[in-house]
Amino acid sequence: MQSLLSVNVGMPKDHRWQGRTVHTGVWKYPQDGPVMVRRLNIDGDGQGDTAGHGGEQRAVLVYQIQSYRHWQEHFGRDDFEYGRFGENLTVDGLSDDEVCIGDRYRIGEAEFEVTQPRVTCYRVGLRLDEPEMPALLVSHHRPGFYMRVIREGHIRAGDPIVRTVTGPGAMSVADIDALLYLPERDTATLRRATGLTALSPGWQGSFRELLAAAEASSTAVGPAWPGFRALRVAKVVPESATVSSIHLTTPDGVPLPNVRAGQYLTLRLPGAGTPAPVRSYSLSTVSDNGDYRISVKHEPHGSVSTYLTTRTRPGDTVDAAAPRGDFVLDDDTGPVLLVSAGIGLTPVLAMLHELAARDSEREIWWIHGARRPREHPLAAEAHALLASLPHGHEHVFYSAETPAEPGHTHTGRLTADKLIALSIPATATAYVCGPTSFMSDMRQALTTSGLDPARIHSELFGTLAAVNPGIAKQTGLPPHQPPGPPGSGPLVTFARSGLSVPYPDDEHSVLDLADACDVPSRWSCRTGVCHTCTTTLLAGAITYRPTPLEAPPDGEVLICCARPETDIVLDM
Repeated sequence: MQSLLSVNVGMPKDHRWQGRTVHTGVWKYPQDGPVMVRRLNIDGDGQGDTAGHGGEQRAVLVYQIQSYRHWQEHFGRDDFEYGRFGENLTVDGLSDDEVCIGDRYRIGEAEFEVTQPRVTCYRVGLRLDEPEMPALLVSHHRPGFYMRVIREGHIRAGDPIVRTVTGPGAMSVADIDALLYLPERDTATLRRATGLTALSPGWQGSFRELLAAAEASSTAVGPAWPGFRALRVAKVVPESATVSSIHLTTPDGVPLPNVRAGQYLTLRLPGAGTPAPVRSYSLSTVSDNGDYRISVKHEPHGSVSTYLTTRTRPGDTVDAAAPRGDFVLDDDTGPVLLVSAGIGLTPVLAMLHELAARDSEREIWWIHGARRPREHPLAAEAHALLASLPHGHEHVFYSAETPAEPGHTHTGRLTADKLIALSIPATATAYVCGPTSFMSDMRQALTTSGLDPARIHSELFGTLAAVNPGIAKQTGLPPHQPPGPPGSGPLVTFARSGLSVPYPDDEHSVLDLADACDVPSRWSCRTGVCHTCTTTLLAGAITYRPTPLEAPPDGEVLICCARPETDIVLDM
């Protein structure tokens, strides 16, 4: 008979790991006597990272004694006491290849429903001192699973486990886990998984994304060229006192590939320093004559922007990676909002060009904030494009205009309150670009105005927000060279961070190097399973150790297990 061997709980505590503080509740310990199970947790238990663990859908984690024995043999260890895998319930039976999503079980006074496999994250490896454990749990088809609490009550070691309901989808925990994390999945099975009503919303959403990606893969188009290629500066056009547009073409005059409005170009500039700095700039118009245009603001202390706006001349060459980016105009017919501040107007201006080229009948709202008219680059160009569209609305806000500077449409800085006061259509799709705080304010204002958050898109050229589950927040340091003597390996360039670092003389991953340099990074498992760390590889070649369970798409790299074979450039 299936039975409960141990009830394990533990409150989150701080643990030192790789020079950082991890706040985690993965340390669980057996309890004597009855323990109360409640809707969101077991009495005496807690989670350090509630974004990935705990809550209604993940109230109780289950692991099997049969898997304990498997890992004891695999690792040659005999020190696995109950709770060592971070589970709340250690059970005899309930194997992952037999238990199905939606199955319900009665244990003692309580009843539970199976909702999802264990979330693969690095902390189980931390607890076991086996760093590759997240990948092994998946590849050996022994993840364990979460349950939600249907009926609260007391449970205790020795209670029998009785199945009361069989899940309707007949998809086991092991099957669901493999479907998310392993390759060679098929669309029919993905579609079945999206229909499992008992499956937690997070996993349902992941399967919907995978299904959409699978259905779109036949029409997907990769970057127009690999790595970097030389482009020639055709002309440099001053647009304002601080902004210049740089027109780029091929050295041989062959037209450049078309781009999607909103995409960006990554440049490597050998003439601006050693090693050559790498920066990304939005294309400020769609290409209609085979060349590209970027519009660059001259920052007072920016060596690269100074080089581009004051030292670049027609005939110079720069290295460019192919246009990339998902911040692109949709094919909808509803209202569209183009919201920007400062030099953030460049990608949305390209979208405005595309709408004008289509003779779009859409309702188009151009909403922009600048300091004053003379510091508003490309204003006449945007105004003329809007005038050519039958349903255009133009709202420009100048925060520091003077009486001698007529032509503004609104006085004062573009704020959330002023945006809400425009009575924008709630059915619109919004594209927002500007400083980080501006985009955050605009997103909140647009949501308050009734827009669906899923229809609010933003572009960020600085470093992406870090995803480091369970790691205590540290004082934000700018990216820097790692401590100690410089390495002698290939050059690793973090494009968004503006940092190039010789790879250290050790066996650490690119992610470890990013951590040492305080480059914001995004990860969870650190073993090539979850793909949270997927990053665009702009140039160069890598190798993997360990090999990920599923390779990322072409042009992407899993930095948690990647090592550079050549100089590489990463979009981070």
